[in-house]
Amino acid sequence: MRIVFLDRSTIGPAVTMSKPCFPHEWIEHDRTRPDQVVERLTGADIAVCNKVPIRRDAIMQLPDLKMICIPATGYDAFDIDACKERGIVVSNVRGYAVNTVPEHTFALILALRRGLIGFRQDVIDGRWQEAQQFCFFTHPINDLAGSTLGIIGEGALGQGVARLGQAFGMRTLFAAHKNVTGLGPLYTPFDEVLETSDVITLHSPLMPATRNMIAAPEFAKMKRRPLLINCARGGLVNEADLVDALDKGQIAGIGFDCLTSEPPKADSPLLQILDRPNVIVTPHVAWASDEAMQTLWHQVIQHIENFEAGRPSNRVA
Repeated sequence: MRIVFLDRSTIGPAVTMSKPCFPHEWIEHDRTRPDQVVERLTGADIAVCNKVPIRRDAIMQLPDLKMICIPATGYDAFDIDACKERGIVVSNVRGYAVNTVPEHTFALILALRRGLIGFRQDVIDGRWQEAQQFCFFTHPINDLAGSTLGIIGEGALGQGVARLGQAFGMRTLFAAHKNVTGLGPLYTPFDEVLETSDVITLHSPLMPATRNMIAAPEFAKMKRRPLLINCARGGLVNEADLVDALDKGQIAGIGFDCLTSEPPKADSPLLQILDRPNVIVTPHVAWASDEAMQTLWHQVIQHIENFEAGRPSNRVA
């Protein structure tokens, strides 16, 4: 059985890359361009692929392909309908990021709420010496205790963020889906979360219903000038409107780990504001603690072994 890993560089170097226990040929590529997919997967039985798109035209040119194993939860890079038509099993990994994403989310929240980025730069620039006293106050500092945390996305990651927020003494709200009512008492209406939260954090999948779910109309409702955190998916927020909201003072700051285009293009609105003390952008690494990636890889190998044994697991197709 031939197994081809198309984008090894998307898994950190500290991960122990175990291999399936059955006889196989393992071929590994650090990176793969979309126009190289067919060539590299020709003759492969199993593809391991994180973010390289595998679309219908490629799938129909790969008669030997029987499985795609995704070392991630999201699968929007793959044509699931075409895989179903061809009988190709598609498996993803789940539950590996229940610690790393909430922790990264709160790293962003704490850094922004305490003004750490601005104060660090002030020290580098010599402003502490200029102040001629033991402290100075060039950026706002706010406690988390007693503030309101609005969470959009009620899955395992949103729940993990809520637990950390409660440990800090925050009041936590789960937003009902935008334009949806009647979800029950555990959910707060979407607009109410926008209006009453001091921090809003996104943990939703990217789907047609959630694309640009935070844009100019939503920013206009944010009465408490919240921090906006996105460790979920690029595309949930209209980035041009986001910069406009920052400029207008409708929000206090942003911590984004996911952008609409990754890596960002030269004309990305967020690239123009990276020097602001209330802006933190990280390169889609909230999921990527060494511990989480090792757990993820164990799942990948388990799914491949289950498929070979005739028991496909975590199927999305």
